[in-house]
Amino acid sequence: MEEKEILLELMQLVQAGKMQAFKARVVEIPPVDIAEAMEEQEGDLVVRLFRLLPKDISSDVFSYMSAEQQQVIVESMSGLEVRHLMDEMFMDDTVDFLEEMPAGVVKKVLQNADEQTRSLINQLLRYPENSAGSLMTTEYVDLHDYFTVRKAMDHIRRTGVDKETVYTCYVIDQQRKLMGTVSLRKLIVAPETQTIREIMEQNPVFAHTTDDQEAVAEDFRRYDLMSIPVCDTEERLVGIITVDDIVDVIQEENTEDFEKMAAMTPSDQEYLKSSVWTLAKNRVPWLLLLMISATFTGSIISHFESVLAGMVILTSFIPMLMDTGGNSGSQTSVMVIRNMALGEVETSDVWRVLWKELRVALICGVILSAVNFVRMLIFVRAGVMVAVTVSLSMFCTVVIAKAVGCLLPMGAKKLGLDPAIMASPMITTIVDACSLAIYFTMATVLLGV
Repeated sequence: MEEKEILLELMQLVQAGKMQAFKARVVEIPPVDIAEAMEEQEGDLVVRLFRLLPKDISSDVFSYMSAEQQQVIVESMSGLEVRHLMDEMFMDDTVDFLEEMPAGVVKKVLQNADEQTRSLINQLLRYPENSAGSLMTTEYVDLHDYFTVRKAMDHIRRTGVDKETVYTCYVIDQQRKLMGTVSLRKLIVAPETQTIREIMEQNPVFAHTTDDQEAVAEDFRRYDLMSIPVCDTEERLVGIITVDDIVDVIQEENTEDFEKMAAMTPSDQEYLKSSVWTLAKNRVPWLLLLMISATFTGSIISHFESVLAGMVILTSFIPMLMDTGGNSGSQTSVMVIRNMALGEVETSDVWRVLWKELRVALICGVILSAVNFVRMLIFVRAGVMVAVTVSLSMFCTVVIAKAVGCLLPMGAKKLGLDPAIMASPMITTIVDACSLAIYFTMATVLLGV
């Protein structure tokens, strides 16, 4: 159902006083759909509907709401209601919520949390932004290696209701150091008298609290994980990260790369919720940089002004050469950046990548130049030497554009910069200057102008 239809149906039940039907219906609707249905509504209506939600799903709906709506709801709550809500939420969702809130809301939440929860929240909030520690939850099932399967299953039944996942359990020793993992599937099929030590998987993949979230996401992709344990510097288990949080990380990182590749400063705000001034502020610096760097292109044209004056027809082919060069460079840069992001290409592979792209450039350059040569002779009716000049310039431009497109992103990575900043706009600006220099040099040599 559409979000508006969901909201209309719920409102009709509330207005008709059919509270039992309302509660029965909201249980059937996924929490994320309820949250999205409330997204565009006024604060009073959102608060009213949220208060009517059953306790067992209200925390899930709350975790999917936007920061603005979460703030409105918490500010409307009593201290006891805030405490009940925080008790029902998973710790990672609580931390994500508090990271977006103003100081007043954070203070209200911490004041109404019990001492243990408050201490844990403060600890998680101290981890660096975008680190594994800031993503993890402390609600996981831990087992000791000397447990029997029967004792482990009893432990899961007793404590698992409050855990974010029970499908993977984490084996620790007396010092809480991570020893291995065991899946619920193994526990179900194993004899009850076996010990966890006998069936656990040793040397599990894990993250440290200070690891970057992008590196953790890469581990999830590489090892096909549903969750990953997080350890401190002494290899003690302190939390886990589940795949639902990593999906959000992947989306954030991809959005950030897209913005950088489009020559914009990345923003954490949603597009429709960002002000015009914020959007302009994120774009203007890069536009200014690219505009200033484009003066090199103008300088080249001014330097060869006599060439253009001597043969005006050359002017009409400048856009084609610049566009072809920019497109060729962009194709290569996007391919290289994407493969570096996936870990399939490293900076040490620079010569292999360059050799491959040069061969691709030779094939593309020959085909484009040949087609252009025939086109100019038949349709443009330019002289043979003019066609040769433009076609040779195109061939050289494609080769140089491909080389620049692979070398600049890899060079940026080598210098510790994000390769995404060397995407289309930057590559196009550089290749434009190169293509014009090649073109006018060819015209001077071959046409004698």
